[in-house]
Amino acid sequence: MTELLPLATYSLVMSSTPGPNNLMLTTSGANFGYRRTLPHILGIGAGHGVQMWLTCLGLGALFARYPLLHTGLQAAGAAYLVWLAWKLTGSAIGRAELPQPVSFWQAAAFQFVNPKNWVKSVTVASVFLPPALGTGTAALVAMVITVAINFPCVSMWTLFGVAIRRLLTDPRRQRIFNVIMAATLVALALLLLVR
Repeated sequence: MTELLPLATYSLVMSSTPGPNNLMLTTSGANFGYRRTLPHILGIGAGHGVQMWLTCLGLGALFARYPLLHTGLQAAGAAYLVWLAWKLTGSAIGRAELPQPVSFWQAAAFQFVNPKNWVKSVTVASVFLPPALGTGTAALVAMVITVAINFPCVSMWTLFGVAIRRLLTDPRRQRIFNVIMAATLVALALLLLVR
């Protein structure tokens, strides 16, 4: 049990701090509410759980051996964030209808190009994986702990978006909020590319 405490603490910190998932969930909570954002939340847990499991089973070694693969994933993740920002900005300036919430499958797939989750998965696999459990069991335990801790953390970000939703009942304020969040996503995408 004492071996799992550092893993749980690391998962809590990584799941609670700002990143692509949490920015998108705050925006979705503000625009669509918690219930319509729930598939997005569940998709994050499912996608990242599978990612964590596969990384702990050995995928992290593949990235260490082929760094270009990691660079490609960073570029794909940045491109996806820019595309989301474009859609959000388009809705904010009246060029399009407000986009639909991110679906379960879109959120799950995004985890495989989300650099923050790759850092988390590779770090867990290389630093926090309990060696006494054996690789298969340890990978499963890491996945379960990560998903269990992630759900309330990302829900908190969504609920923050829901809480500020009342401030965004004026269409002008909602457009300003969407433009700010879109700009934040673009800034995050640029940071991913210059690392």
